[in-house]
Amino acid sequence: MKSITINGSKRESVGKKVTKALRNAGQVPCVLYGGDKSVHFSAHELAFSKLVYTPNAHTVVIELESGEKFDAILQDIQFHPVTDKILHVDFYQTFPDKEVTMDIPVNFIGNPKGVRNGGVLRKNSRSLRVKAVPGNLPDFIDADIENLKIGDKLYITALTNDAYTFMHPDNTVVCLVRRSRAAIVVDEEDEEEGAEGEEGAEAKPEATQE
Repeated sequence: MKSITINGSKRESVGKKVTKALRNAGQVPCVLYGGDKSVHFSAHELAFSKLVYTPNAHTVVIELESGEKFDAILQDIQFHPVTDKILHVDFYQTFPDKEVTMDIPVNFIGNPKGVRNGGVLRKNSRSLRVKAVPGNLPDFIDADIENLKIGDKLYITALTNDAYTFMHPDNTVVCLVRRSRAAIVVDEEDEEEGAEGEEGAEAKPEATQE
């Protein structure tokens, strides 16, 4: 998995006044969990653009001015309810031999047969939660949907990989191809016209000979 470096400065004070001052200066308060002790630091808000505002998943390398360096993943992020500015970020420290849980985007491959025949593809899951050691975390999960016909569903069991474990039930539907609403309406109209034709045929009197 690709990694993004976040350069930050360690902070000793974590009070509300200090936090407010950091935000006013364009800095984002952060906390790193998962190690021997929590690490409080701040980083410029622009440093998070490639990590947050993207559909892709990344691991993180946190480099502090003190020279300390930590491998991590994004755990939680808080946004301002009005401005959407980043208010706070939590990271979780990773280790090469310790499994972590992370949401990975799904890469849908192909144009389903059902869609080519008038169906509609419905993507139930655009990302899936997996558990693995950091070295086995994929950039994305490939889902081959080329052969899906109308009415077919792609279950998560079809995407099983030895490198990681899915944190979802086996009956999780990743996507499906359903009939389009337009096709259903057309079918209903055809049925109604057919029914009217039958009624008309029954009402018509038979010809008789005198």
